[in-house]
Amino acid sequence: MSTVQTMSHPIIERCEQLYEDLSLNYVRDQTNATGRKAFGFMPVYFPREIVYASGLLPVGLMGAGDLLEIIKGDAYFQSYICHIPRSTVEMGLSGHLDCLSGMAFPAICDVIRNLSGMWKIMFPQKESIYFDVPQNFDPQIGGHYLVEELKQLAVRMSKISGKPVTHEALHAAIALYNTHREWVMKCYAQRSKKPWEVPTSELYLLMRAGLILDVQEHIEMMKAYLESVADLDRKPMDNARVVLTGSFCEQPPIGLIRSLERAGCYIVDDDWVLIHRWIKQAIPTQGDPFQNLADAYLKHSMDAPFKYQPERKGHQLKQCFIENRAAGVLFCAPSFCDPALLDRPMIQKFMEAEGIPYTSFKYAENTGQYQVIKEQAGTFSDSLKLWGEA
Repeated sequence: MSTVQTMSHPIIERCEQLYEDLSLNYVRDQTNATGRKAFGFMPVYFPREIVYASGLLPVGLMGAGDLLEIIKGDAYFQSYICHIPRSTVEMGLSGHLDCLSGMAFPAICDVIRNLSGMWKIMFPQKESIYFDVPQNFDPQIGGHYLVEELKQLAVRMSKISGKPVTHEALHAAIALYNTHREWVMKCYAQRSKKPWEVPTSELYLLMRAGLILDVQEHIEMMKAYLESVADLDRKPMDNARVVLTGSFCEQPPIGLIRSLERAGCYIVDDDWVLIHRWIKQAIPTQGDPFQNLADAYLKHSMDAPFKYQPERKGHQLKQCFIENRAAGVLFCAPSFCDPALLDRPMIQKFMEAEGIPYTSFKYAENTGQYQVIKEQAGTFSDSLKLWGEA
């Protein structure tokens, strides 16, 4: 098995500090210094442009990983669901999220829906929003519904910030996030082109930082990172190029990501921190901004298990596999993740029909032992290198 090349990188060190800071001290400093309020949201999709246009700081939350012992959170949910709601509740009850003026829970599954209701009970003094999205992609049906949802969201954000969401402000926010999305794509493209130069564990931390930092600051961070990695003396290794899928909501601990790299895998595409790439192209900055945001979701968003598109199962993954010149696929899903685990058999059947090698495993965000997964991924990587061209 190969080993991952590691060397200190000041930008990634800062990203890891942000990743490990469950108390969101960056957000607290921002709110204290500027008076700007912050609003939290959970994965996978949320229209940050509206939050930003209202003058609030959007803050993405993806659980506490393996950094927080769960004590109170286990009392609120049954044992046969995923882990992310427990750690989110633990963070809330422990005061880590006190700097947020509210929370949004986008439509992913019943667990997140229930978490939104639980949040209203636990924190009645703060805004709690369940943000639903259409499963009918007809512009006259799902599109009309989504436009109205976005407008209502703008009103609720304005009540928190005290600043109306004007069309001009929303156009400016959309333009800014278009730029952010462009630089995210550049980071992913460089990782796919030279995965030894942009290790996945670094890219992941860089993307996680983008959930916390102001969008303009994160754009500058991505620019600086891409400029710096070209000067590092990182050499290619005999690793297998793989695409990873299934981890769109609850995230694996960073130790698991590093273990996959050490097992000999160049992860050339993934669905972690999906919100940064959820919309696949620039959103227009002319016309009705709410309609533009709705159209972007309906027409230009990525496929995912929580979207009802049964006729497209596996097709996006195959295209991703081809475009990134991958040799295999890792199905990496959280335990008890209904959307991912219900999709997996259908997509695996599609992969088999297409002759695409794959392996699958499960994890929890607080996974402490990675050896079994590392050995499985390493064996898969070796088999791809030995027989992948046969």
